[in-house]
Amino acid sequence: MKRLLNKVAVVTGAGRGIGKAVASHYAREGAAVVIAEIDEALGEKLAGELVRDGGKAEFVKTDLNQLSDIDALMTQVGSCFGRLDILVNNAAVTKSLDFFEVSEQDWDWIHNVNTKGLFFCMQAAARVMKEQGGGKIVNIASIAGKGYPATSNVAYAGSKGAAIAMTRIGASSLARHNINVNAICPGVTRTDLYYEVMRGRVQSTGKSEQEIIAALDASIPLRRSNEPEDIADLAVFLASDEARNVTGQSWNVDGGLMWD
Repeated sequence: MKRLLNKVAVVTGAGRGIGKAVASHYAREGAAVVIAEIDEALGEKLAGELVRDGGKAEFVKTDLNQLSDIDALMTQVGSCFGRLDILVNNAAVTKSLDFFEVSEQDWDWIHNVNTKGLFFCMQAAARVMKEQGGGKIVNIASIAGKGYPATSNVAYAGSKGAAIAMTRIGASSLARHNINVNAICPGVTRTDLYYEVMRGRVQSTGKSEQEIIAALDASIPLRRSNEPEDIADLAVFLASDEARNVTGQSWNVDGGLMWD
């Protein structure tokens, strides 16, 4: 039995990495997936692939810096499917920066997407879910938000700490509307963004990419970094009826790096 049959899900930043894995898993589990992605080529490509594989998918170009885009996204979801059962707030940005290198421009860029965009997507989706009697929100945070010291930069860590806090407050505020809100906190995960950060560390340390990756994997108790699918598997559970009484939690998927 498909666990998300006849559900409608929005996945932000679904063009690549974790978002793409989540969207693909959801489609296989029977959900109609709305790919909210700023990169038009990536979004259309994934939507086409999911449809060719027998799934239901729509691409909506969405810039989370623009609240008007978030409103337009929800309007289009309503027009296409008439409801919204699941939101996965996955879209995020970062780059490798030393503590003293973080500029105001870096801070605003990171927090506009990772914090402001996440909240207003959550708020807009919750308005729809409230009217229809419930839904599931899954925020992709990070162990950086719990103080993981090898984070890409302090502004990113702050944005992910905010995502965890907003998940908890959101769960408390929305429980009376039968809306579950949870966060997934990935550890080291091999996405395009991960390799961008690795290239930044190559430049700042003078070490090779292979050396940096090997050292990271060696620091993980299970001795392996995540693949995007490791995150997607948990995202399916949290969006399913199996997790109907799970809310306000921040789940680590990190091979044992963090314990809280």
